Amino acid sequence: MFNPSRDQVRRFFCDAWQKHLQRSIVEGAEATAIDIILRHPEYQSLLGSGEEAISRDWMPEGGEMNPFLHLSLHLAVAEQISIDQPPGVRAAWQKLAARLDPHAAEHVILECLGETIFRAQQVGGGMDAVAYVESIERAARG
Repeated sequence: MFNPSRDQVRRFFCDAWQKHLQRSIVEGAEATAIDIILRHPEYQSLLGSGEEAISRDWMPEGGEMNPFLHLSLHLAVAEQISIDQPPGVRAAWQKLAARLDPHAAEHVILECLGETIFRAQQVGGGMDAVAYVESIERAARG
């Protein structure tokens, strides 16, 4: 299992963005990361700053959203949808995307994922995949 450090994750996004700007060849998850970054123009200049972005801390106490966490969650959701894992997540996303636009649907799923992870941490267990997909389906129904 791939378990990158904080800096490796951040460098991955910064490097992918630099490759996009330089029109370099990208591989695998870099293409997905670039698609996500293109939908988040508010992060593009930060990602272009390289080491400054990699070393910066974002404090939730100050109301700051960590852009790397946000982009990483998008990447995780994109992977889940592409392989339909957990089972049913793709169909739930399609229903949600039909009601909203695909990017807004992903943001709703990010909230569902965050809540599911939070609940798992509270009880000290694994993520409840069924409850996760059900929360997306509830959101799709409005």
